[in-house]
Order: sequence, then structure tokens, then C-alpha cells
Amino acid sequence: MESSIAPQPKRPGKKPTQAVFAKVFHGVNILSLLLMMASGLRIYAANPVFGGREGLRLPKFLEFLMIGDGLAQGRDWHFAIMWVYSLNLLGYGLFILCTKRWKQRFADGGDLKVIRVSANIKRRNYAWHRLVYTSIIPILLLSIASGLAMYKPIQFAWLAALFRDWQTLRVVHFITVPIVLIFTFVHSCMALTVGGKRLVKSMFLA
Repeated sequence: MESSIAPQPKRPGKKPTQAVFAKVFHGVNILSLLLMMASGLRIYAANPVFGGREGLRLPKFLEFLMIGDGLAQGRDWHFAIMWVYSLNLLGYGLFILCTKRWKQRFADGGDLKVIRVSANIKRRNYAWHRLVYTSIIPILLLSIASGLAMYKPIQFAWLAALFRDWQTLRVVHFITVPIVLIFTFVHSCMALTVGGKRLVKSMFLA
């Protein structure tokens, strides 16, 4: 005898929500990062990092992405946006610290154990996400430190000295860019894996 009770529809999970400050941070972070990259490309085009003035050049098709007219304007744009980018990161860091969100955001020994031995795929993905999120912190600090050393090499002579010479300083600063880009891509993919499209949308929309 068939049951007359209709199957209940599956209830959707709880909609992810984010604090307004987190939404603002992500928006400002992406915009300032794009502008810094655009001005950074202009600086590189005028003064290549690899091989000196006549060294390894950027492809011509990238010129439409650049902002500023020549080295001087490229530097002005880059250093101005640097403060927006850095202060935004600092503000978000203080927000995470004061709200104790670092307990959910950053990896610990338990995550490493989960990655090694857990058979729970969802828990392992979450642990990997926290590990990747944590690993970008020293890269961001290195990017800001090398940028400050180039911005004010006299005032921050002690900081510039940590990088040995000017060329090493430029190379270190340059390679942090693709690392941050890779992190952004991986971070977004892992957010999709852990929380789906709703989690990613919650970072920017209501």
C-alpha cells in the first residue's frame, strides 16, 4: 500500500551572512589590488625588473591595462593606492583580532592533523581553506615591507637593508604579485568548495 503522505521538500541550508565590514574590505581589497597591478605594470614597462632598462619587456597587449603616463605617474598611482590597500588590510586585521574571527579563519595543529588522517572530505576542504588563508599572511607582509622600502628608501633604510640590494628588493616585491593572484584564485575556488556560490556572493552582496 502506497503512502498518501507526500515527500517533504529538502530545506535549503542556512544562508551565509557576512559582517558589513567584511563586505567593504573585500570590495576595497579587490579594487585597490587591481589598481596597484595596473600602475605596477606601468612602472615595469618604464623600468623592467629583469635585465635593466632594455631587459625583459611586457607584451604590447598589456598596455591597455596600465594606468599613469610614464614612470613618474605610475609610481604616483602605485604609492597612493598602496596606502589604501595597506590600511584596508590593517583595518581588517584589527577587525578579525577584535571579533576573535581569527579562530575560524586561521589554521592550527588540528587542521594539519585533519589533512593527514581525516576521511571527511568536507572537513578536509575546510582545513585546506584555513591553511591557504593563513599562508598568505607572510606574503602580504613581505609585499608591504618591500613596497615601503622602495617608497622611502632613506627613511626605511633599515628595512631596505634586509633585502641586501635594490635589485633583490624589486624582484622580491615583483614576485609577491603573482603569488597574491594565485592565492585569490585558490581562495575563491575553495570558498566555492566549502560554501558554494552563496558563500562567495555573501562576501560582496546582501
